[in-house]
Amino acid sequence: MLNATRYVGGTLLSIGIAIFLYGIFISEYNAVMGVGIGTVMGAVFIFLIGMFLIASEEMVVNSRKSKKESAV
Repeated sequence: MLNATRYVGGTLLSIGIAIFLYGIFISEYNAVMGVGIGTVMGAVFIFLIGMFLIASEEMVVNSRKSKKESAV
């Protein structure tokens, strides 16, 4: 799950930076720059939510292991 979070977050971050730079240097419309900023913010949000889910999954797996060890 960590690899999926990293690949999706990295891909969206790269696309967002490219759109942002396009909006600053090439395009005459400020809306393109806003789309780039929004894409970068979305990539960071997806990455942070993914890291939270990975951490909670590890907590669940470790708690199950400790319950099995204490029962034996």
